[in-house]
Amino acid sequence: MIELERTRWTLVDLVRTQAERLGEQEFLRFEHGTRLTYAGYDRDTDRLAAAFAALGVVAGDRVLALVKNRIEFMLAMLAAQKLGAVFVTINTELKGAFLEHQLANAEPRVVVVDAELVPAFAGIPAGTGKVESVIVTAGAMPERLPEVFQSAEALTFDGFAALAEGRAAELFQPTPADIAAIMYTSGTTGPAKGVLMPHGHCCLFGFGLCRTLDLRPEDVYYVSMPLFHANALLMQVLGVLIAGARAYVVERFSAGRWLDDLRLSGATVTNALGVMPEFIFRQPPSPRDREHSCRRMMAVPVGADWGPAFEPRFGIRIIQGFGMTECNIPIYGKPEDPLLPGLAGHVMDDFFQVAIVDPESDEPVPDGEVGEIVIRPTAANCFMAGYFRMPEKTVEAWRNLWFHTGDAGRRDEQGRIHYIDRIKDCIRRRGENISSFEVEQVLNNHPDVAESAVVGIRVAGAGGEEEVKALIVPRPGAAIDNAGLIDYCAQRMPRFAVPRFVEQVAVLEKTPTGKVRKQPLRDAGLTAGTWDREAAGYVLARR
Repeated sequence: MIELERTRWTLVDLVRTQAERLGEQEFLRFEHGTRLTYAGYDRDTDRLAAAFAALGVVAGDRVLALVKNRIEFMLAMLAAQKLGAVFVTINTELKGAFLEHQLANAEPRVVVVDAELVPAFAGIPAGTGKVESVIVTAGAMPERLPEVFQSAEALTFDGFAALAEGRAAELFQPTPADIAAIMYTSGTTGPAKGVLMPHGHCCLFGFGLCRTLDLRPEDVYYVSMPLFHANALLMQVLGVLIAGARAYVVERFSAGRWLDDLRLSGATVTNALGVMPEFIFRQPPSPRDREHSCRRMMAVPVGADWGPAFEPRFGIRIIQGFGMTECNIPIYGKPEDPLLPGLAGHVMDDFFQVAIVDPESDEPVPDGEVGEIVIRPTAANCFMAGYFRMPEKTVEAWRNLWFHTGDAGRRDEQGRIHYIDRIKDCIRRRGENISSFEVEQVLNNHPDVAESAVVGIRVAGAGGEEEVKALIVPRPGAAIDNAGLIDYCAQRMPRFAVPRFVEQVAVLEKTPTGKVRKQPLRDAGLTAGTWDREAAGYVLARR
């Protein structure tokens, strides 16, 4: 792991430092066959920074990427940052109203999008986001772009790169306080919030992981999570950069292919989130389960029904942790910790303070008692800088000078933090945070729906996560077909957010202030009137 003064904790400085040290040593290899060396990454992004400058990109502008795990994602990110622009990462499952909000909030000057994902922008009104240029990668330019891009200049990625010919951009030297990226995290009672990510904050994700997993130059990281998430981009890929190691990046996770990919890549470390480790464990046992080189894996959550058997079966040590896009990873497990469900680990106390407080009063609770996990940094620029264009949400999250995670936990007698559950009204499914508000907005726009309420419910086989249940009040005289309603949802929201369960009800009970009482709906779980799309044989198509 390189030693770099905190005054130089920027993604640009990290790349330049490692390019000088490691030259043409391989940095990233993608399953598509493309690769980046350390020096090549620095050189190529200098050139593409000139191409962005030719499009008018200057410091402070936003460059939005709806791009899968491809080399173009990494190139566009650093090239934009070398001009002082802010890279906006977008979940590649988003479309319709979900994507419209983020485009309008970020107002990017340039959008980079995979050809196959261009239709995700269909239906978004012209002028949303004020986009000036669209760069289409990983495929041919569509014959017609969606309405929102009709006034924008359209280029292929090769055409974009050609703009750099004969040009040399004046590169920007960021500081750790400068904003490197905006990453959107789902709201709970409102739209998704754009987390402002300083360069120093981004770098700490990587430094913390390197230290925790003892990442070494000879390691190979298997990256199967999406690069638009902090886990893959900042913990895994940036951790590899800091360690001077190598990474093998695939487009999407597959439990059935996981072991084969470990063997193919020679991976020694990897990460898994949400139900991923359980899906791996549920694969049929094989005599070859330990035929690989992987020694450690960061994974949360760990289930009591499979966790203790995972390590001996695969020969991989699981390390847990706790964190969020907003607050970094302030809590990490240690190799010597027992593998207990919910045991997040130890506070990284050279960068953070963590307390367990009463969620109503914010007063500390005694060790052993459950309260809300609250966090604050002790080092500058190692935390989010707020929510983009949502000052009221920033203030709300920082009540009493602590960042409120909305998660319940407890501290044990050894000072270790145990994660218990969420306090916020947010649904966690397949490693994604889902805003019930945003799902409800889509449902409420259905012509036969009077109102809706969306909750997360626990069911067997969900790996400690939740499934999405929609309760629907039909309009008078309307007859709603459940499968047809799911068809409607699948066209307008990310695959992971489409409800699994639908229940039609006559009325939704409200509080005196007019809010739906959701706790009784969660408590009711599955009822005789609940329709299950999986039991009905309904299969969601993959994009």
